[in-house]
Amino acid sequence: MKPQTASDLDRWAVGWTIRALVLIAFLAAFAVPLGFVPIIAVATEEGETAPQARSEPIIIPLLPSEPTPTGVPATTPVPDVPHVGIIAGHAGSDSGAVCPDGLEEVDVNQEIARRVVALLDQHGWQVDLLDEFDPRLNGYRADALLSIHADSCNVPGKSGFKIARVESSYAPGPESDMVDRISEAYHARTGLEFDPHTITYDMTRYHAFYEIDPSTPAAIIEAGFLLDDREILTERPEVVARGIADGLIYFIEGTPP
Repeated sequence: MKPQTASDLDRWAVGWTIRALVLIAFLAAFAVPLGFVPIIAVATEEGETAPQARSEPIIIPLLPSEPTPTGVPATTPVPDVPHVGIIAGHAGSDSGAVCPDGLEEVDVNQEIARRVVALLDQHGWQVDLLDEFDPRLNGYRADALLSIHADSCNVPGKSGFKIARVESSYAPGPESDMVDRISEAYHARTGLEFDPHTITYDMTRYHAFYEIDPSTPAAIIEAGFLLDDREILTERPEVVARGIADGLIYFIEGTPP
């Protein structure tokens, strides 16, 4: 038998070393996942410890998790604010009827109209005070339009009020309701009687009826006669205005006076 040399011994040692390393790697490939061989944490450069391996299995979801529902803040509905227009008869145009002592209808109309606007404004409505031939009347849209006038001084012994809508109405139902409810409320507040016998074409064919948007309910009121009803028209205009405001509220909100 040929004796082994140092070179043969070195090759023999290297061969067995490689076999041992392969065996260790083979065993580690099965032992580490099964938890038989622990993974030792090593320090990082910053001195922190690497996280330890978890012994329990890691679950990877196949589907994304459902998003957490977020509540949508509730919004408080904003109530509709009624919008009306009040025409002070003859304002910005002419004097209207004039009494022998110089009392002019336009002054009476303006005082009542201003008070009606103030009352409805306090009630929370949007109110427009308009002149007789106000340019805003062209295509005017609102929940209601009322023109306020007073009757002449030329009929002694005549008392009462009258109210009318356009003779050919685009919305006869709402406008008739407007006339009826203002009439009822105005009579209840002032005590004046409704006088249907002196309604003229100047009322049923009032110019503003043909200028505003056809969908706007409109009417014209003669609040009383400047002769026999002068006391309530000139000395108690707050009562007259309250009666008109009551009627508009009754018409739009359905609240009887």
